[in-house]
Amino acid sequence: MNILVVNGSPKGAKSNTLRLTDAFLEGICSVEKDATPVISKLDIVKKDATPVIEKLNTAQMDIKSCLGCFSCWTKTPGKCCIHDDMQKVLEKILWADLTIWSFPLYYFNVPGKLKTLIDRQLPLMLPFMSSDTESGGHPLRYDMSGKKTVLISTCGFYTAESNYDSVIAQFDKIYGKGEYTTLFCGQGELFRVPELSSRTDEYLAVVRQAGQEYVSGGISEKTNVKLQELLFPRDVFERMADASWGVSETGEKEDVSLTFTKQMAALYNPSAYKGTDLVFDMDYTDIGKRYRIVLGKTKSRVLEEFEGKPATVIHTPLSVWQDIAAGKIGGPDALMKHLYSVEGDFDLMLKWDDYFGQKQNKNSIEDNNKPPTIAKTDMRYMLIPWIVFWVVANIHTFWGSVISIFVCSAVPLLFYKNKKTLYDVISGIMVSSFSILLLINVSTAVVIPLSYLAFGVMWSASVFFKIPLTAEYSLNDYGGDSALRNPLFIKTNRILTAAWGILYLITPIWTLFIMRTEAGRYIGAINAILPLFMGIFTAWFQKWYPKKVAKGAKK
Repeated sequence: MNILVVNGSPKGAKSNTLRLTDAFLEGICSVEKDATPVISKLDIVKKDATPVIEKLNTAQMDIKSCLGCFSCWTKTPGKCCIHDDMQKVLEKILWADLTIWSFPLYYFNVPGKLKTLIDRQLPLMLPFMSSDTESGGHPLRYDMSGKKTVLISTCGFYTAESNYDSVIAQFDKIYGKGEYTTLFCGQGELFRVPELSSRTDEYLAVVRQAGQEYVSGGISEKTNVKLQELLFPRDVFERMADASWGVSETGEKEDVSLTFTKQMAALYNPSAYKGTDLVFDMDYTDIGKRYRIVLGKTKSRVLEEFEGKPATVIHTPLSVWQDIAAGKIGGPDALMKHLYSVEGDFDLMLKWDDYFGQKQNKNSIEDNNKPPTIAKTDMRYMLIPWIVFWVVANIHTFWGSVISIFVCSAVPLLFYKNKKTLYDVISGIMVSSFSILLLINVSTAVVIPLSYLAFGVMWSASVFFKIPLTAEYSLNDYGGDSALRNPLFIKTNRILTAAWGILYLITPIWTLFIMRTEAGRYIGAINAILPLFMGIFTAWFQKWYPKKVAKGAKK
């Protein structure tokens, strides 16, 4: 397949639209295994090479306006009287099996130079009138059957919908309705903002998928729906767009730190609002600037002048926070490396993705409010088999063991709406095994202490796993799976898991002695007392330790 890309952006290789076009080509090339992309301005492709992909950057080309002299129809049929780069463009259009028109939307149509290039395609037509269309037209001079056309474009509005009417009308006249494919994307300027790369990269992945499907039979309806999704909701995008100009409402130039802070604040997700305004300060220690951000019920505000004490202050060099926003370094990583510090309520940092996470703000044209369904882990499913076993097996060995096995068999049925963990599976296997030991008449005085020991070993061993046990279950409160990429979250949970592991490793010691007394049948209830205090400690430690690390950072 010979593919021609006509890049109509005046920005040339820096075009935002070209990022989408390149992603689409990557999708095509991943299917066309033998494709070897060749990028050329005009004729720098070697004669002995067989180009597959060629890009023409109109910004670098000499293409003059059409004179309307019709010499290409009368004096020199098929050839323009103007001697510039256009003749080679026409040759490439005839060469290509697929032509991709890549351009930004300029005043509801194509950029001026690209429009000039389109006008100069007249030599491809014959002068005679055609009756093939209702409004009239001209037949093609060459056989163009079998050739394909794709339009890829971005615009600066929040949506592409209704903003491409004149473009579609123009290309309908050139190619015919339904005879070409379009990929139009709003919020195009966001593709040049590194701080938003997690969302824009997600969209580009869908564009690659579209490229794969295009050469494999056509873009699917599912992918088309994803391509129409808004990068961000309208209000969020328009606040970011307004802030991006770097000027105040009175037209004065703003400090770059203020512009950056306004754009960050624009990402605020009001659905995270907890009933009262959240107030925090960004203290840029390297430039001596400090701004206050107020997260309200419906939107955020950035204040240059303010009074009173905020709930939280983030002391950071501007460059560090810009790197965090751009994804060059993770926020938790930077905190652990003492690149910034946090003063006051640390809960904001723990829930940062809830307030400003880019995926939280993703919205679809088709469904504006439907939240994604994410399966969550639940520690109760891990604990229930153990608790039942420790309580009922001591009351009645046989029926307690039978009930425990039944519970272990029933708990997995609950996972249809919850995410199963390794520890859920291990718990079911171990409790069933200990129940069987009791059924074959192994002494409870041996089995029960041994079960506590096994429980403690499971906790302690997980300290050395990539994801410690408590992290598997507490991640639900800290952004889901994204919390697992937070080293501070993992370290906090590793310490907590170790503490719980130690508790259950020493529990068998006193359990062994109590089992030999009359109180043995109540061992399950007795051993539930200390974990209650550990639970209180856990709730406190989860807030205290990250805050301690944050305060220990250098300002």
